[in-house]
Amino acid sequence: MDIQDVIRDQVTNNAVVLYMKGSPQFPQCGFSSTAVQILKNCGVREVVAVNVLADSDIRQGIKEYSNWPTIPQLYIKGEFVGGSDIMREMYENGELQQMLKDAGAVQEG
Repeated sequence: MDIQDVIRDQVTNNAVVLYMKGSPQFPQCGFSSTAVQILKNCGVREVVAVNVLADSDIRQGIKEYSNWPTIPQLYIKGEFVGGSDIMREMYENGELQQMLKDAGAVQEG
């Protein structure tokens, strides 16, 4: 399986996937930390976090897959959402919470 197949498999078989630097517990950059915090604030039950620093093939491959040059990258139900700036904007206007709710990714109540 080539790296594009691996990425396609990750984003299509998981409701929420975040390609980031580091892990949710120990983000390795401010933008990744912001992305994790936004998802927590939205009440996301489970996120598959992929540490791009641990695999250079993934780090380059995800940029090609999405045609987006920066990390972090958020996928919901296989759809590329964007990076931390887009996530913040969508969070502030309620769009991100709705997308996550529609995907069944948030805890109710």
